[in-house]
Amino acid sequence: MEADSLMSKEPQDNADEGASERKISSQLTEGALIASGIRIGTNVATKHMKPFISRTREDGLNILDLGKTLSRIEVAGKFLSRFDPKKVMIYTSREAAFTPVSKFAELTGVNLVTGRLLPGTLTNPYLPEYKNVDVVMLVDPAVDKQAIEEAIRINIPVVAVCDSNNVTTYVDLIIPANNRGRKSLAMIFWLLARSYLISAGTLSPEEPMKYTPEDFETKLEEGASLED
Repeated sequence: MEADSLMSKEPQDNADEGASERKISSQLTEGALIASGIRIGTNVATKHMKPFISRTREDGLNILDLGKTLSRIEVAGKFLSRFDPKKVMIYTSREAAFTPVSKFAELTGVNLVTGRLLPGTLTNPYLPEYKNVDVVMLVDPAVDKQAIEEAIRINIPVVAVCDSNNVTTYVDLIIPANNRGRKSLAMIFWLLARSYLISAGTLSPEEPMKYTPEDFETKLEEGASLED
């Protein structure tokens, strides 16, 4: 029987023989998790993110601690599930994250905003696009600064996916992971949706999700240059 938390089957931080077939959940192998690039950071490590880095590769890329990534996804899923979905907003301006956050919003019922965030979305009740929410989930605090500034003004918590180069001063709950790659973003939000639904009691730990991690991936269009 599959455990409630993916941490009960925590993968190794480096691939080994058999990893490609070792099951973490009914829909996910350790090999697929690692292949998504979820733990591949940038060549910059801020003081905020150093506690989440396990090592630095010879090419200078920082490798995030996979165990901490999975643990924080579990914590974030449980935390977000405590709120009324109508009082949660997930936002990103990063095109590679559009499909992952859209699938997450579809499965959980939370508010979804993508693209440019209109100033006043969280602070101006007279705005047609106004969202009266109690918590905000972001893909990258570096590029979604408008949302952070407004969350600070109304004093609501910010949950964010943070890469090794992020400054996390105004992030209340950090999910350390690669927040640039299409496959990584798909994996992050698939895992987060799973954690959320299990915590909310709408999905059993043994039950497969409606979508696979691949379904969460933003597909490349001809001529596009989204990061893998």
